Amino acid sequence: METNKQKTENIMRSIYIEKVVLRIGTGNDPQKIEKAVLLLKRLTNKKPTKTIAKKRIAGWNIRPGVPIGAMVTIRGKDSEEILKRLLEAKDNKIKGDSFDQFGNFSFGIEEYIEIPGIKYDPKIGILGMDVCVTLARPGYRVKHKKNKKKIGKKHIITKQEAMDFMIKKFNIEII
Repeated sequence: METNKQKTENIMRSIYIEKVVLRIGTGNDPQKIEKAVLLLKRLTNKKPTKTIAKKRIAGWNIRPGVPIGAMVTIRGKDSEEILKRLLEAKDNKIKGDSFDQFGNFSFGIEEYIEIPGIKYDPKIGILGMDVCVTLARPGYRVKHKKNKKKIGKKHIITKQEAMDFMIKKFNIEII
């Protein structure tokens, strides 16, 4: 009787993109920070936030509380769409070293004009950005709840699983 049943994949083991974070570091130049905010808003149609320095860096004249960059977090279906465009800027290639032991990965884009569909704007100039991608499984947000729960070892995403997910979902090449 059970021979006719097909073995289905456990949906709690499926991987999805939890969030994509775009960051632009500018130092303490207020004009560059405004340009970074404008660029991120144009790329994502979301409101970016300014990042604030937490400690003093004497050589660069940075002190706590001073804005030093901009960032935006994208979740949901928008994250897949923007990630596809950002990966095209890197020719759909990611270094294997970009993945960490928990399956997250990040890469940099040297100039925003490499992103397909984005044209150079003289008001912004040339800016690069960091892209950080967080992968998760259903039930993963338990660790963020008030009563700190732990995620089981089998539920954590490994580096190899993350690479396989990106190859299958986005057709990228690992170099």
